[in-house]
Amino acid sequence: MTHRPSLRFNVFGQLVQITGAPGNWTAWLLGADGKRRPADFIVPDFVTEDDMEQYLFDLFHESATPTNGSVFRLD
Repeated sequence: MTHRPSLRFNVFGQLVQITGAPGNWTAWLLGADGKRRPADFIVPDFVTEDDMEQYLFDLFHESATPTNGSVFRLD
C-alpha cells in the first residue's frame, strides 16, 4: 500500500489540509468544528510534500496580517 500523506497547515490563520500525493493533491479547508470542505484552490502536480509550505505561502501571501503573518505545518 502506498503512503498517502495528510498534511495540515496554518495558512495565515486558516487551517488547511492537503491529502494525496504529488500529482494527485486534494486541498481542504478545516473548520473550527472539525468539519472540512473542499478548498477553492488546486495544488499543481509539480509541488512536492517538502515544497507545500512555500507553495501555500506564495499562493496566499496577500492574506497575511500583522497577527497572522506566516504559514506553518501543524503535523
